[in-house]
Amino acid sequence: MRHPHAARAHLSDVHSLSTDGPLATQAVGEALGALLTAGDVVLLSGGLGAGKTVFVQGLARGLGLLGAVKSPTFTLVHEHHARAWPGARTDLAHLDLYRLEDGRVADLGLDEFLDHGVVAAEWGERLASAMPDHVHVILAVPDGDALGTRRTVRVEARGKRGRAIVAAFAARSASPPPPAPSAGAAA
Repeated sequence: MRHPHAARAHLSDVHSLSTDGPLATQAVGEALGALLTAGDVVLLSGGLGAGKTVFVQGLARGLGLLGAVKSPTFTLVHEHHARAWPGARTDLAHLDLYRLEDGRVADLGLDEFLDHGVVAAEWGERLASAMPDHVHVILAVPDGDALGTRRTVRVEARGKRGRAIVAAFAARSASPPPPAPSAGAAA
């Protein structure tokens, strides 16, 4: 267990919002990624095509990792290393647990990775009991979205660190964006 002080998972904070396309979903991921540090765990849930990989693309950008982020469906894990990107803050292990056999979570070596990076796991519900202190992101296509581009994003906190991350995320996303410079303003 990564965080022994978080022996019991708590749902203490939830933040929900909607996005209107992949770029907006990436922006939400980027905002969350900007708050993460080595040792943090983000578990993602949602059906096929819900936007889990799109969300992780933004999350990686929020960590300063600017390389291509693709679904690790057939490889299980893609590691993105901060040393490859000047200004990147920490490594990222992007997991897709869809094909992971029951009981194989312990074989992933995540505790060692968390010493120097963040873990983002698609189909993350398979990892929840092993990582009780985490942020859980649930993505869904809302009913009635004829184009299938909108998403509901629910961000839930589990454990002490998860609560701190979600509280900061909720505060940040509730703040209005800075005003855009006017067309006549000097640069």
